[in-house]
Amino acid sequence: MLMLLLAPIHAFAVNPDEVLADPVLEQRARTLSSELRCMVCQNQSIDDSNAELARDLRLVVRERLVNGDTNEQVLDYVVSRYGEFVLLKPRLSAKTLILWGAPATLALIAMIVAVFYARRRASEPVEKLSAEEEARLGKLLDE
Repeated sequence: MLMLLLAPIHAFAVNPDEVLADPVLEQRARTLSSELRCMVCQNQSIDDSNAELARDLRLVVRERLVNGDTNEQVLDYVVSRYGEFVLLKPRLSAKTLILWGAPATLALIAMIVAVFYARRRASEPVEKLSAEEEARLGKLLDE
């Protein structure tokens, strides 16, 4: 009995009053809910979150499915209202390519600049020391 009390119980955020009667639509709703980020929790899907906004989004998803929207149409609708951030896995677009490619591009540019700078410094002629500077250096090294 003690083991049952201490064992972690996985709490599902979907309330019984949200569940659709049609099991196919409910499965689609759960799939979509697992792809959408809770804007309050930010690291949980709306399927796992107990936040009020997550509940509202779950209801919107289910309402759109009941009205005949496809999965893509539901996602497009939610993204149009909340932006790409609402997707747990962002779509591949020019913006995301720039976002992910910018650090690598900047690192490559920095390496190219460093190589050119090092080569230029290595090819510059070194000035010879004057006789006075050589004498002063010799005096310092003898000490």
